[in-house]
Amino acid sequence: MNISKSIDFLLENAGPVIQYRLRKEILGNLKEPEEKNLLEQIYQTPHFKLLQSYIKPNGYIGSGAHSWDNWRGVVLHETPLQDGEAAARLLSYFGIPKTHPIVVNFVAAMRDEETLRKEFSYIPPEAVRYENRFRGISSGFCLMILIYTMQAMLGYGDDGYVRPFQNIALEAFKSILPLSSLNEITKIRQSKAKCNYPYLEENASFPCQYHLETLAYTNAWRTPENIMLMADALNHYNTILHGTNPIHVKIGSTYYVPFPLNMSNSPIRPFRADLIDSLTYRRLLTEIAMLGVGERVGVIKDSITGIEEALTSDGILKMRFDLPHNKRYSPKNLEYPTPYADVRLEPDYKRKYALECDLTFWAVQFLHLCGVTDLP
Repeated sequence: MNISKSIDFLLENAGPVIQYRLRKEILGNLKEPEEKNLLEQIYQTPHFKLLQSYIKPNGYIGSGAHSWDNWRGVVLHETPLQDGEAAARLLSYFGIPKTHPIVVNFVAAMRDEETLRKEFSYIPPEAVRYENRFRGISSGFCLMILIYTMQAMLGYGDDGYVRPFQNIALEAFKSILPLSSLNEITKIRQSKAKCNYPYLEENASFPCQYHLETLAYTNAWRTPENIMLMADALNHYNTILHGTNPIHVKIGSTYYVPFPLNMSNSPIRPFRADLIDSLTYRRLLTEIAMLGVGERVGVIKDSITGIEEALTSDGILKMRFDLPHNKRYSPKNLEYPTPYADVRLEPDYKRKYALECDLTFWAVQFLHLCGVTDLP
């Protein structure tokens, strides 16, 4: 697929983050002086400067990770970016080098047990969460799933600290291949509670969003056999799931909502310009493409077709945000890089073509990851 018009549009209209990532990751034509200049521009963007204000002396950024915004009337986060996971996502999405002192110190803080214990003791639920940080690591709910994934997104997922979690993530996907239904691994909760959903035992194995993301951002696990395993597992996931499948994970005597691979454990939908399926619609498809599975995964193959149809004659990807369903999930409403938002690289959508640049870069990146582009 020829995407030269899309690239020309981005080079002419995109902000520094997209310019940097396009030229470094896709075009491969970024020389050192230009790279330094674009990074300096990124460091001056409002969100990066806001993130800097949340850095603590020990290197950790913000409070907690995927944590409470308030506790008993006390506001814990001035903005969603004052959360460790949101901070890691911003650094990753903006392509901040892993050698940058902010990234180096952040990862070091996540690998120091006493620092981490202190960071997760500011309210009682977080202290409990830290003590139980490894429980549910295979079934999709625990603190260490987040900590490992944050490091993988920052470029530190292939060393000895995170490597064992890659194996857990692979096993989680492998475990669904023999299943014909989720009923084979879930149990029925004997309760009259309002949300009396089926549940997984904490030691059960089932893939979640962060299992996928860790694999997407790492390489050590990649062999032809493992890549094929992931393609088969993702296809099978869509085969055995029908509609939404809300489930809990039981940790001790408490039931928690896990981090689903797709919202509400529903089938993964391919890209369509007229339908935004969920809050993390394009992000999930990108992370699957990052695995190197290409068109062997059905939703990826169908998404390539959908993108080709949606790219207009001028190379700009346009979506139907005017439709009632899509207004709810429109990226116009998602400013910060939270776990429940798609990737946004342009800071100000009031700027001409900013939204179109975000969408078009996503299309170019996705097609490049799938290996179906003719680069200029």
